[in-house]
Amino acid sequence: MIAVITGDIVNSRGEAAGKWQSMLKHVLSQYGKEPKSWELYRGDSFQLRLEPDSAFGAAIHIKSSIRQLAGLDVRMAIGVGSIETDAKKVTEATGEAFIRSGGCFDHLGKQMLQVDIGEPDLNETLNLMISLAMLTMNSWSETVATVIKTGIEHPRKNQSELAQLLQKTQSSISEALKRGGYDEIKKLNKYYQSKIAQL
Repeated sequence: MIAVITGDIVNSRGEAAGKWQSMLKHVLSQYGKEPKSWELYRGDSFQLRLEPDSAFGAAIHIKSSIRQLAGLDVRMAIGVGSIETDAKKVTEATGEAFIRSGGCFDHLGKQMLQVDIGEPDLNETLNLMISLAMLTMNSWSETVATVIKTGIEHPRKNQSELAQLLQKTQSSISEALKRGGYDEIKKLNKYYQSKIAQL
């Protein structure tokens, strides 16, 4: 079983492509190698293949990276399932995970992130929880996004160490994490991982 994230950058024309592309590539490269595990295509779209239990956390990581640039955001769909044919390029591989990710992406509507793990009842629960979490995540400022991205990339560092890293005060780090709902997002990720483990 694998997970596939299909996504595209919202308002990508409002910012120089080189700027957001390098940020996106930096994050994607932490989950595997191009083009086997991830690929950019059609200018502002991308696909990432990874372990199912890492997918929700990776989506949040990607969002926090892109939200560092004012006016930009990212729409994503996570599909979990089997892989049928492997390929040298992730965009050429096939299987349930790819079908679910693509289908879910096509039906995102106004939602910025949804999942399809092949269990309708669980999909409904997870997607309701994600849509509520997005009420906070969709309003991250560039500062909050930067702090959350740094927290994700340095999970063992405490707030004082993150403050040193970002050359900010510990209180400003604490405030940014609180405003961004970081603790609640981590709890949601743990819930997602516990359900994935049961599949």
